[in-house]
Amino acid sequence: MQGQSYLWNYLPLVIQILVAIGLACFMVGASYFLGQKRRNKTKLGAYECGMDPVGDARGRFSVRFYMVAMLFILFDVEAVFMLPWAVIFRRLPAITGHRFFGFWEMIVYLGFVAVGLFYVWKKGVLDWAEDRGDL
Repeated sequence: MQGQSYLWNYLPLVIQILVAIGLACFMVGASYFLGQKRRNKTKLGAYECGMDPVGDARGRFSVRFYMVAMLFILFDVEAVFMLPWAVIFRRLPAITGHRFFGFWEMIVYLGFVAVGLFYVWKKGVLDWAEDRGDL
């Protein structure tokens, strides 16, 4: 009897998964049956953007594109660390035993992020107006 009650706890999860799969199948099926099917040269082309695919697909990009992508990841990770910290901020003294430990911990972390931002700002990665070849 104990094992049955434990498995019943998973019933809402199973129902949610079945509803999600059913809804996805319904939407794809409805789109297939109700959607317009126009076959023309543009639709059957390699891209639907209206531009002919010309040139080499392995073209070179500026390093700045990659630097901006890494900056985005840096600040995205910052948000991932700050959100749980902000949620439990008031309970941190009870957890750590020190009143301001969690606060100073986040200040140090934000200091590292600020140093990184200052570095890329001085390096000129954020200046898109001028074209510098030294990066």
